[in-house]
Amino acid sequence: MSKILVFVEENDGNLKRSSNEALSAASKFGSEVIAIAVNANDSVADAAANYGANKTLNASHDLLENYSSVAVAKVIAQAAKSENANSIFLSANSAGKELAPRVAVHLEAGYIADCVDFEDEGGLVASKPVYAGKALIKTKVNTNVGVYSLRPNVFTSTENKQSANLESFSPDLSDSDFSVVVKEVKKSEGKIDVAEASAIVSGGRGLKEAANFNLVEDLASSLNAAVGASRAVVDAGWRPHSEQVGQTGKTVSPNLYVAVGISGAVQHLAGMSSSKVIFAINKDKDAPIFKVADYGIVGDAFDIVPKVIDKIKALG
Repeated sequence: MSKILVFVEENDGNLKRSSNEALSAASKFGSEVIAIAVNANDSVADAAANYGANKTLNASHDLLENYSSVAVAKVIAQAAKSENANSIFLSANSAGKELAPRVAVHLEAGYIADCVDFEDEGGLVASKPVYAGKALIKTKVNTNVGVYSLRPNVFTSTENKQSANLESFSPDLSDSDFSVVVKEVKKSEGKIDVAEASAIVSGGRGLKEAANFNLVEDLASSLNAAVGASRAVVDAGWRPHSEQVGQTGKTVSPNLYVAVGISGAVQHLAGMSSSKVIFAINKDKDAPIFKVADYGIVGDAFDIVPKVIDKIKALG
C-alpha cells in the first residue's frame, strides 16, 4: 500500500466534507496518510486525525497570506517530495480541479481526474465515470507517483481516529508564484453550498423566468435545503454558477434531491444521479428525470410546489 498525501481545506475552523472524504479514502488505501494544509492550526490537525491522517503538515509562509493556485500547487508538490508520497489525493471541487493538474506537472506524475472508487492491485487502480456517467472505466498511472482528484459526495466520510500531530512545513516560494492572487472571498450569508448540503431543491427552465425561482427558494427553506439550478438556468443568468448542478457544475449526492421543472438532460443527471432519494416535479410525463427519480409528480410546478410546501409545514 502507498503513502498518500491529502490536500485538505478548512472552512470556518472545520475541514470541508470533501476533505474528510478524501482522508477517509486515503486511510483505506494508504499505509500512511499525511494531510497538507495551508496556514492550519491544531484544530485542523485534530479534525484530519479523526478521519485517518497520521500527521498534518502546516504549510506556512509570509506570502501565503494571499491565495494563489500556482503557489499552493507548488506547496503540495514540495510536500509530496519531502514525504516521499506515492499518491496525492485532492477533492475534485473548484480548488482541486485547478490544483491537481499543476501538482502533476511539478511531479511529472500521472493524473487521474474525478475518481469515484479505488482498488489496490499492487498499486492504485482508479474508477472514473465516462460518457456523462453512463459508464465507468478503470485506469492507473504508469508513473512512480500518481495524482488523483476525488469526486465530492461519492466517498463516505468514516472516522478513523489517529493521534493528532501537527508539523510545520516551510515551502520554497517566491513573489513570482503570486502574480495572480485571490484578494477577497465573498460568501453569501445564510446560503447553503450545494456541494455540502444534505438536501437540495433545484429548479430548471420549467419555471419560465427568474422571478419564479421564489418557488424553489420557498420549498428549499421549508426543507432547510440548498438551492440548486440546471445549466440552462445559470446560462440564462437566472442563478449564479455556484448553484449549478451537473457535469459542468457541481457533483452532489445529498440525502434528498428535489428537481423542479428540470427535464433531466444527461449533463444534469451526471451531477446528481447518485443522490439517495430523488423527487421530480415536471409536467412532461416523458421527461428523462423520471427515469432516475424515486418519486415523481407529473403536473405544473406552479400548482404542485405550493401544495408540497403546505404539506411540509403541516408536518411541523
